[in-house]
Amino acid sequence: MYKKVLFIPVLIFLLVSCKDKSENNIVTDSTNANVAATSGDPLPSWNDGTLKKDIIAYVEKVTKEGSPDFIPVENRIATFDNDGTLWAEKPYVQELFAFYRVKKMVEANPALAQKQPFKAVVEKDKAFFEKGGDKALIELVAATHTGMTEDEFETDAKDFFANTKFPGKNVPLKQIRYQPQLELLNYLRANGFKTFIVTGGTVELVRAISADFYGIPKEQVVGTSFKYKFDDAKNIVQREPALGHFNDKEGKPVGIQLHIGQRPVFACGNEGGAGDLAMLRYSQGNKYPSFQLIVNHNDSIREYSYQEKDNLSLNTAAKYKYHVVSIKDDWKKVFTDK
Repeated sequence: MYKKVLFIPVLIFLLVSCKDKSENNIVTDSTNANVAATSGDPLPSWNDGTLKKDIIAYVEKVTKEGSPDFIPVENRIATFDNDGTLWAEKPYVQELFAFYRVKKMVEANPALAQKQPFKAVVEKDKAFFEKGGDKALIELVAATHTGMTEDEFETDAKDFFANTKFPGKNVPLKQIRYQPQLELLNYLRANGFKTFIVTGGTVELVRAISADFYGIPKEQVVGTSFKYKFDDAKNIVQREPALGHFNDKEGKPVGIQLHIGQRPVFACGNEGGAGDLAMLRYSQGNKYPSFQLIVNHNDSIREYSYQEKDNLSLNTAAKYKYHVVSIKDDWKKVFTDK
């Protein structure tokens, strides 16, 4: 989840440590797909327990014709955060992309290395960003994410995803996806749910890989966006270096209303910065039975272990009876094999 203002704090950390697919596509590794097919278990990478039973029971009751809890197919909307919910977020992939873009832009135009904010990135100048604050970092994001056509951006994004290894784990970015969550997406879709990504990351970057990584078409991605203008002379839409919508915290229900037009009945986020709580709360106001899920990062061996200092997400989950995923206890397997 994008719990910080346009990933600013982790950018500082990094400075120091530095074919279309349809909604019905199955995105999972073949081993677990075979397990599910032969065992009849739709969630083979989830440990048998209360949470897994609750998920299956919810799906069964809301999709059973004649059930008092039945939800019409057109209202089966499921929204998932991305960072820390569908893939790992330490560090954020979007930050890695920003640095990838700086490197590429400086290689193409070496003079940029003497111009801020590129100079600070090249020299790993933490003080520049601390002094400049949000303004300096948003300037960096704007400089690396705008000024090109959408086709050019998507080409760059796909190259980045194809050739970047995730720091600390040294695996392709596709292998930081959570296998249990891919199974959950597939299970929901098999039961008539329409799945959306609702992320604090920029919508253009996530759209570049949403179909390939998650089986979610780009039109079902809601995210932080820049302002756009139409260039009639070139007949293109141009992205401008100014934020249009910041899709985090209270911005997520707004983004959902703007792009989807109805409350989700199933909403999943993660603990770590309270960025998904508004989306889960919004889901709970549905007229149909709803299900809220929060991923708790408590497995320092297989993934990471980190919590909010004020424990707001888990306290809120307890208050409103959201379901909490313990990565340590609820997932047999964390990451995909390929």
